[in-house]
Amino acid sequence: MRISPHALGLILLAIIFVTINLFANVSFRAARLDLTQNNLFTLSDGTRNILGQLDEPVTLKFYYSQELAAEQPGLRLYANRVRDMLEEMTAAANGKIQLDIIDPEPFSETEDQAVAQGLVAQPVDAGEIVYFGLVGTNMVDRVEVIPFFADERQQYLEYDLARLVHNLSLPEKPVLGIISNLPLDTGAGGILAAMRGQSQPFLIYAELTDRFNVEFIPPDSVKLPNNIDVLLLAHPRPLNDMQAYAVDQFIMRGGRVLAFLDPQSEVSLTAGPNGEPLKGYTEQSSLPKLLGQWGVQLDNNLIVADRKRAQRVAAGRDARRALTDYILWMGLTSEEMNGDDLITANIDHLNIGTVGALFATDNATTNFTPLVSSSDDASLMTRDYVLTAPSPDKLLRRFEPGDAPYVISARLSGLVTTAFPDGPPVGENQKGQSAKLADHKTENVAANIVVFADSDFFDDRFWVTEQNYLGQRFGVPIADNGKFLLNAVENMMGSNDLISLRGRERVARPFTRVQALRKAAEQNYLEEEENLLARIEAAQGELNKLEQGGAGLADAEVASKKYRAELLQARKALRRVQGDLRRDIDQLEARVTWLNIIVMPVLIGLAALMLAMRQRRRRLATQKAGGLLVETKIADEVS
Repeated sequence: MRISPHALGLILLAIIFVTINLFANVSFRAARLDLTQNNLFTLSDGTRNILGQLDEPVTLKFYYSQELAAEQPGLRLYANRVRDMLEEMTAAANGKIQLDIIDPEPFSETEDQAVAQGLVAQPVDAGEIVYFGLVGTNMVDRVEVIPFFADERQQYLEYDLARLVHNLSLPEKPVLGIISNLPLDTGAGGILAAMRGQSQPFLIYAELTDRFNVEFIPPDSVKLPNNIDVLLLAHPRPLNDMQAYAVDQFIMRGGRVLAFLDPQSEVSLTAGPNGEPLKGYTEQSSLPKLLGQWGVQLDNNLIVADRKRAQRVAAGRDARRALTDYILWMGLTSEEMNGDDLITANIDHLNIGTVGALFATDNATTNFTPLVSSSDDASLMTRDYVLTAPSPDKLLRRFEPGDAPYVISARLSGLVTTAFPDGPPVGENQKGQSAKLADHKTENVAANIVVFADSDFFDDRFWVTEQNYLGQRFGVPIADNGKFLLNAVENMMGSNDLISLRGRERVARPFTRVQALRKAAEQNYLEEEENLLARIEAAQGELNKLEQGGAGLADAEVASKKYRAELLQARKALRRVQGDLRRDIDQLEARVTWLNIIVMPVLIGLAALMLAMRQRRRRLATQKAGGLLVETKIADEVS
């Protein structure tokens, strides 16, 4: 059988194509081409640093019920991504990671091992269960477990894997000391709920305990324990001189401090089991004895209001608006973060509420570096006015732009002198041990302190939605509050490798044009509302005058009609504003849809058509040139 040259060529091309694919599948399995805007699928430098610094071998056992999950497309795709990332991390660890991929078949010994190591199974069809988790161990039998790779945390996959490896690389967890008047470890239920085994710790506290050894410090300590690496002051009670001295000397000895203070702590007012705030709550926190020495000032009678970054809340009784701006609660973006500081360089979004403003003192010896600020459309309101509980609309009407932006969080570094130059204060702690003058230190030239003028930062309601998946409690962040705190603690402890991982996990692409239209329309709405109130008040006043002056029934009827006409016209104006808002948004949406569905394909088609025409012109020009050449040869031969 004779094969034509064309058929033989096609067969050879098919053989080459299959060979290249088989070769690439084996040889270039770990190769990646990441075309996403933020390189979401590229192993980060922080991960590579963690893997490159491994001193002892680490074993990772990836349990995945491959056959049983074959009918779950979403789970299968996610499992492929987990396996690919584990293989990339193994390749980058230079032999320090041993990866075992295990398929725990039902009623097998491997399934028993998975259960014993704390993995959680997901039920699927026909009564079967699927395992999809990771167990990591090191040479000293330390174990780190991801019980189940929940789909809700898929965007944090690299961070979760890198954190597990990083935890295994440490001989022991660093120690974080905490002084706080918030129920971080028990939640709103307090100690009574903890005693009944019903406590729900703050999710941000769970993140801390997963990464560090957390030690609560009695606030009456004369000297903080020497094993404390970083001290977290999370909305502490007012410190007496002995307590303030303990913090002061901790800094003088080279300790680092994170202080979250608040002019009005809403999280402290969270209702407990009896419907009231927990016993001993404090609405304000400050460190008046220490802040001045650190070179920073916090006025507890001033609260920042931000019109540009206001969070959206329920509008209350106004049925025409489901949501409205609440300028005392802020949703800050990367524009309000210090992009040059490791703590905030990769923070995209923070949700905070009723925050204070920080100012550098005139005689400061420290360097005052803003980390988080308000927007440029902010002002200061007195705490006394805020406590009258004005409505969101009243706050907006009272708002007048101030000397914004205002600093909400700052890093204080450099020289700090003691707030107790004469030595320890007179007094003894409850254990009867007085502070020793011989241990007294007067200055620290390399102090590192971060102050944040808010405590609602810790509240789960502000930054996370809680999920309970197969008995496993975890949070799905809607803001980067947890990232900020972990970044800050790790930075204070000298570990920066994990910071970059958290900074690029979430990609927030807000509809800025829609937001601008909405804000402009709502500003018009408020103006119309003010006009409405003024017109109603004027009409009502006229009616009252007629009644007091003994006006007759006819005059009263005329005034009533005028009142109703005024009210009707004002309501029409309000509806017109809302209609304009909806119409502008619809028109913008239509333009975007038109661009994506019609215009872009048309542009691509036109570009392809122009390219085809250009190639055709070249081909015709080549043919024409060839024809001229032939004619020239013929003419030469004839001549």
